[in-house]
Amino acid sequence: MDRLERLVNLVVALLDARRPLTREEVRERVGGYGDSEAGFRRAFERDKELLRQMGIPVVAEPLGGEEGQVGYWAPRELYELPDPGLSEEEMMALSLAASLVAFGGEQVPAQAASAATSALRKLAGSPDAPSPVLGSPGRSIVGMPLEPGLATIFAALSERRTARFCYGGVERSVDPYRLSFREGRWYLSGFDHARGAERLYRVDRIEGSVELASGPGAFDRPASSQTGPPPPWRLGHDPPVSVELRVDAAQAAFVRRLAGEEAVLRTGSAGEVYFRLEVTDIAGFRSFVLGLLDHAEVLSPPEVREQLVAWLQAIAAGHK
Repeated sequence: MDRLERLVNLVVALLDARRPLTREEVRERVGGYGDSEAGFRRAFERDKELLRQMGIPVVAEPLGGEEGQVGYWAPRELYELPDPGLSEEEMMALSLAASLVAFGGEQVPAQAASAATSALRKLAGSPDAPSPVLGSPGRSIVGMPLEPGLATIFAALSERRTARFCYGGVERSVDPYRLSFREGRWYLSGFDHARGAERLYRVDRIEGSVELASGPGAFDRPASSQTGPPPPWRLGHDPPVSVELRVDAAQAAFVRRLAGEEAVLRTGSAGEVYFRLEVTDIAGFRSFVLGLLDHAEVLSPPEVREQLVAWLQAIAAGHK
């Protein structure tokens, strides 16, 4: 039995199971793992990881009886996509988006990227339909990176399972709250166990693989995450700088929505709002402030204010 046949048999066994299967039951029902116990365990771990990367929810649950015994299955409610309940207008918008988007990535096999793109177009109801913009199928103008650990992160999100991965040379154990896509990058926000607080991670900076470190339902996701899609000043990985920014009343509500209430220091008599922003992307912060025109002023620290002034002077000099 080759590996492809074994994987197909494994998917069928996990989907047909009405309860989690022990390793011995999996070995008996699937076949093709050989006689060596150690060889079986290694091959089974590789097969599980591959299926999870393909988006198949291989769930591990503790079993009663022998301490530490774990069972495996793929609950159909996690595997089968329910009717999203979209209106006709929403389906048209999804179809348009799907026709323009293609997944890809340097570390992702072409077959996996093609499967992800196909799945999105099937959800839109027209996998081979011509693009309303491009006029022919198979051509996309927007690329979305399909990072190696993305499927596992999706599984951790949907099943509320703790994820474990290495980031910045440090092992992280994270309860994932939200996955967002901005400026061509995927971002994961969640509760970092070691730090005891929410943190934001750029998925393409995760080192190595992502592992599921708990069973389903391991945590309760808060109604609102403090670390949603990152604002422009937090898209990079510069050394963090605390910046005080004054914003006129005309633009204060916009900045308040992006920064959150915790960033508000005080409100002035004319409706201006003073913010304390933790900046990790100086270039993004400068561009953001420039977009506010004369409605914003950097108050501190002096070095950030001076850098902004020098940057604006250089731009002005180049257009003389």
